[in-house]
Amino acid sequence: MANLEIAELLRAIAASYQLKDEEKNRFRIIAYQRAADAIEHASSELKDLWDDGKLKDVPGIGESIASHLDEVFRTGASKHFEEVMKGLPPQMFDLMEVPGIGAKTAFRLITELGIKSLSDLENAAKRGKIAVIEGFGEQSQADILKSLEELKGRTKRHLLPYAAVNAGRLIEWMNESKYVKRADSLGSLRRRAATVGDIDIAVSSDHPKEVLGHFVNYPKKARVLEKGDRTASMVLPGDVQVDCMVQAPNAYGALLQHFTGSKHHNIALREYAIKHGMSLSEYGIKVNGRLEKCATEEEFYRKLGMDFIPPELREDTGEIEAALTHKLPKLVELRDIKADLQIHSSFDIETSHDLGESTMEEVIKKADKLGYEYIAFTEHNPSKSKHNEKEVLNLLKRKSEAVEKLNYSFVKRECKSIKKVFNSLEIDILPEGGLAVPDEGLKLLDFALVSIHSSFRIDRNKMTNRVLSALAYPKVKIFAHPTARKLGEREGIELNWSEIFDFCKKNEKWLEINAEPTRLDLPDTLVREAVKSGVKLSMGTDAHHQDSLGNMIFGVAVARRGWAEKKDIINCLSLSEFEKMIE
Repeated sequence: MANLEIAELLRAIAASYQLKDEEKNRFRIIAYQRAADAIEHASSELKDLWDDGKLKDVPGIGESIASHLDEVFRTGASKHFEEVMKGLPPQMFDLMEVPGIGAKTAFRLITELGIKSLSDLENAAKRGKIAVIEGFGEQSQADILKSLEELKGRTKRHLLPYAAVNAGRLIEWMNESKYVKRADSLGSLRRRAATVGDIDIAVSSDHPKEVLGHFVNYPKKARVLEKGDRTASMVLPGDVQVDCMVQAPNAYGALLQHFTGSKHHNIALREYAIKHGMSLSEYGIKVNGRLEKCATEEEFYRKLGMDFIPPELREDTGEIEAALTHKLPKLVELRDIKADLQIHSSFDIETSHDLGESTMEEVIKKADKLGYEYIAFTEHNPSKSKHNEKEVLNLLKRKSEAVEKLNYSFVKRECKSIKKVFNSLEIDILPEGGLAVPDEGLKLLDFALVSIHSSFRIDRNKMTNRVLSALAYPKVKIFAHPTARKLGEREGIELNWSEIFDFCKKNEKWLEINAEPTRLDLPDTLVREAVKSGVKLSMGTDAHHQDSLGNMIFGVAVARRGWAEKKDIINCLSLSEFEKMIE
């Protein structure tokens, strides 16, 4: 079983517990959901970790879940899992793939309408049968139809970090061969798009036969599809197809450029070349009937009279014109980042959201190893429904005191690069635009992030006013994961972005690029619009475990695809500069 399949299995167990006795099984449900998320985004295949006896090294997998997964890997099934799911209709889990349909909703639709498939669900919605069920109504029925359309539009694509890990391991394997001079990823993965289809690998070598023989002997493959003279294909666990192509070193740059794309970039490049009496291919540039090979991409673009265009920019959105006139941006790099401004620790302020899994001290040590100068702890606000105002204030005071103590003892004693830890909070924006924390609570923070975690389908104008109302609070500096999208799960909210940009620029508010793999939000297209509008951006990993701080590289990829430079990113400021910004 691949990681995605195991994650789906654990989510099914969580849903089963939810149906059978949600209150009694509340902690089990949370545990299984956390484990599923951790496994889906793990950088190693779970089966490999099990083989090495390291199953419990994965954040979120405790003793109990590890024992059940051990049985799955040994026998192909778990008696415990079978018992938990016993008596529940199997089609329930298919319905739960539809955004917005949870376990209880799926169960009711099946039992009250006899739904047996997604097709049955669509037919029932179109006939108006869902609207008449108590507790549903016309809006719920319309939402289900919209979610079904979204589901149909999905293609088999993988999150960028997942694809990057698979490609990285394979490239390491290829580099073990003495015949390989260089190996690179291609296509949307090399351009660092948020989701990636098949993985393509290019190899520089004068020995294609030996290189491809090494490729198809990759020990983690599921099966080999084909092997030719210069190309080969195979499938990895999780149904990930990988294609490899070999090119001689003196023409490697042309192949690298050609298969990195994008399609639109290459079309525009070819049109430019034709106008200037040239033609392009993966072998080089033909001028006056003579092929000029290019060993590097820099050489390829130079022969066209252009500056080198970074892969992230190759989308035919003005990069060719900028390369011709020497106006390409100097894109932000990972080494420019001095802070992580969204982190969740295990410090418990009784939130209704998931807690982090690492202590504040563990997170600080990890951030110190990464060379950051400062970080912010941004736990979710205390549950508004379970606490009165006084209780919320007491919880926030407790956290404020804990951070203050860390700054005056742990940071000074244990850290080489970290100079300060900020006391922040990620606060829910309520449907009417207020915040889930009282004004007195805001005064306890160094600064605040605000975000939307509910009521996603408010119309554009009301949603815009909702966000602007929250951003108007003086202590609020960052609008976190601004579209609220979940890649492959949920479309983003609708906002009047020109109004958001205008407000942020005038009031010194920042839009976050969230580096969490399922979000990568703000999307790159909106990053570019923000940069054009003069809006500053912040970056946060949204880490719930110390290891997830390493996801910052994917946030940087989004920023680069959005043409962002160091000057556009708040996290590139020194500590003293940042402190002035939040005064």
